[in-house]
This record gives sequence, structure tokens and C-alpha cells, in this order.
Amino acid sequence: MNAAPQTRTVAPQRAQRPETVAIVGGGLAGLAAGCALSDAGFPVTLFERRPYLGGRASSYEHPGTGEVVDNCQHVLLGCCTNLRDFYRRLGVEEKIRWFDKLTYIEPGGNSATLEPGSLPAPFHSLKSFLKFPLLDGRDKLGIARAMIAIAERVPKETGEDFLSWLKRRGQTERAINRFWAPVLISALNEELDHVSYRYAAMVFRDSFLKSAEAGRMGVPTVPLTELYSVAADYIRERGGEVHLRTSVDAFQSQGSHVSVNLGGTERSFDYVLPAVPFQVLSKMLPDTLASDALRETLAQFGTSPITGIHIWFDRQITELDHAVLLDRTIQWMFHKSRLLAGRAASPDAPLAAGSYIELVVSSSKSLVGKGRAEILELALNEVGEFFPAAKDARVLKATVIKEVHATFSPTPNSDAIRPQPASPWPRVFLSGDWTATGWPATMEGAVRAGYASAEALTASAGNRRKFLVPDLPARGFMRLLP
Repeated sequence: MNAAPQTRTVAPQRAQRPETVAIVGGGLAGLAAGCALSDAGFPVTLFERRPYLGGRASSYEHPGTGEVVDNCQHVLLGCCTNLRDFYRRLGVEEKIRWFDKLTYIEPGGNSATLEPGSLPAPFHSLKSFLKFPLLDGRDKLGIARAMIAIAERVPKETGEDFLSWLKRRGQTERAINRFWAPVLISALNEELDHVSYRYAAMVFRDSFLKSAEAGRMGVPTVPLTELYSVAADYIRERGGEVHLRTSVDAFQSQGSHVSVNLGGTERSFDYVLPAVPFQVLSKMLPDTLASDALRETLAQFGTSPITGIHIWFDRQITELDHAVLLDRTIQWMFHKSRLLAGRAASPDAPLAAGSYIELVVSSSKSLVGKGRAEILELALNEVGEFFPAAKDARVLKATVIKEVHATFSPTPNSDAIRPQPASPWPRVFLSGDWTATGWPATMEGAVRAGYASAEALTASAGNRRKFLVPDLPARGFMRLLP
């Protein structure tokens, strides 16, 4: 007799639990990482100590004026490919207004513009540059020679500061002060004698020489927090959580997971991604030898301040949307009542009754020790030099916002201390514009940091994903160069 066939019961497989990620910090790096990881299927929990998102690129209702103000004016350029990708991901790209032309004004009100023409890169702005009346022939000849040197090779770290390099290249004082400094101090938030040659040359090569598109300037048409608060919905819609007014005091790596301390209570996650300023990270590190070594590295970073001066006038003081201001403390004017959506939808829209302007002083070390009244007096005196109509206008309200530690200083050889996303703890990944992004401390650098840390985390989890997008391709004759 044949034996009855035996049956084997197979236990049902337990569905694998998706690995969880805690992101500390709701600035651009944290938001970019959170949105990317959410797309990759990771349940993300983001903690931000402030009541709003955006970090240093944020806005809030100022108690002294009752107005919603940005902590500082932020702009992007066409070459900011990862930031533009982030905007597309969030669906807010239409809230950026693009400009091809820069207006420069000298004290007294004389102005001139630089803009691209029909020539191929890197000569697309040559016609405008040759006509530029605020520089003379000797200034322009020196600038042209320096530009050729920058264009012909990818800039490398030399250990030299950019001011020294400019002087070796025979630049005039006027060329330095009226051409190189306005762009670079604003882009890098540091004085030229403290800026690495690599980063300074990179700004001009990637932004203004590679193509006309690369040098276009984009300005948000909504307050910054409105631009970035969309990221909270993006994360929540993909199964994540966003907690505002929630501080993370410390994290502790515990082998198979990482715990975060939320003011006395703890939560555990499979991974933690601190996306905070380096000064904040130093205070969060666990008490280990690895932490001591990382703290020593972070202590080598220097910082530089930015000051934003917001003034509401009772009448229009200029029809310009923005301008570069030469030879004075203030470097840029942004006409917010024309730029913000709903106040001026187009350059031809009717002018509002008054002017709300924001004045920006990058690397504002000379203003850090000054009080509000002194800064406003300086600003109003200088505004009157550039825009004579302001002399007859009445100031309705005004405020000064200082970011004392706004960005890290991109000094020569500073790349040597910028850490990679991987940390001494296998389940902890570092992020922030100060990490090794290859970019200075900009919104683009912050998004690159977020995407890079998300890539490193997915690779560690065995689910490698690609988030960083390529640089903008060179055009014209720049395609023939390295």
C-alpha cells in the first residue's frame, strides 16, 4: 500500500517593514533629502525647531512691522540645476521669475546694464560688456584677460585667495570693486581676500561663461516659507510626518537603530539624517571619540554674516525690479512690491502706491556691531544717492534683519574640512550646505547636500537611488573646453 502523500505547511512570510528615517532640520538640505527619500519609499519623519520651514531661506511675520518678511533675499541662477529640480519636484517652479539683465547703478544715479546677446558662449555678453560705461577700456581689457584664464580650464584649489589672483592678473581697483566684487561677495558671502580662487572662478565659469541660460537670475515671487512649506505636504502625502516647534537635542547610534532625544523623550529610527548648521551639529553629537574628532573638524569652519534692510516708502522710488549698487555699503536693491506675486504680476503692471524694498549687504561684518537706527540711517542716506526720488519719500516702516552666522566662509583649502555624507556611525548621514557638495553655501549647495545624503542613505540600505542631476551643459565654444 502506498503511503499517503505528506503535505507541508509553509508559514506566510512577514511583510518586510520599510526602514524609517528621521531628518533633523527643515532647511533646504533637510527638505530636499526628505522629499527624495519619500519618493524612494522611506517613511520620513522631519523635525524642525522653528514654527516654519526653510531654515535660513525662510520668512515670518515680523512683530515690529506686521509684515511677512524674508530673513534675507535669496536668488538662484540658471546653473542651479538641483535647486530647479527640487522646485519641479514640489511643483513651485512657476513661482520663480527670471531675469536676463542686470542693472548697475553708481552713486548719483547713473546706471548701465549687462545682458546676453546673440553671440555664442562665452561671448554672449560681450557686446553689452564692451558698451558698459561704468568701466573704462583698461578695466575691461584686464577683465577680459582674467575671464579667458577662467574659461579655458576647470578651476582647481590652489590655496590662493581670489583677490591675490586678481591682482596678479593686473586687475584695476575699479574693475575689482565694480565688476568682480559685486557678483562674488553676493554669491559667496565673503570678501575677495577670504575667498578661495576655486569657488570664485567656478561662480564666473559656471554662471556667466558656460551659457546665457546659466547666468539668468531667478527671484521668488512669494515669501520664502510659502515656497518651501509645500515640502511638508509632499512628505506627508507619501506617508511621512513633519513636526514643527520640535527640537532634537541629541542622537545616539545603537547598532541596529538610532535614537533621537526630543527634549527628554526618545524615538528610535533605522536611520537619522542631521541637516543642521555645523554649529548645531556639534552640540548634538554623542559622547564618543569619533564625535571629538568631528567636533575638531567642525571647529575649523568660519562664518560670515548677511544683513537685510527692509524699508516701506509712501511712494515709488524707482521702476527697477532690482539693481546692483556700486561703491557703497549696500550691494543690492530688490523692489519687493514689484517682485512679489499679486503686487506686480509683470513688468508692465500698474505701480503700487508705495515702494517696499529690501537692501542686501553680504559679508556684512561692518554692520554686526551697529544698532538698528544707525544701520537704517546709513541705508537711507545711500538709497538717496542711488534713487533721488527716495529723498522726498516718507518712510512708513522699516526693519533690519541680521544673520550673524549666515554661511560658512569658502576660504582657500576649506574643501579639506568639508565632510562627506557618511559619518562615523553607519546609520547616520550628514547633510547641509557646509558638507562636501563641491558648491559654496547657496540654496543650490543645500539641495545638493540633501540629495547627496539621500543617495548615500539609500545605498547603505541596499536600495541605491540617484537624485543628483547633472550640471547645465556648456554651449557655444565653451563645449570645446574642459
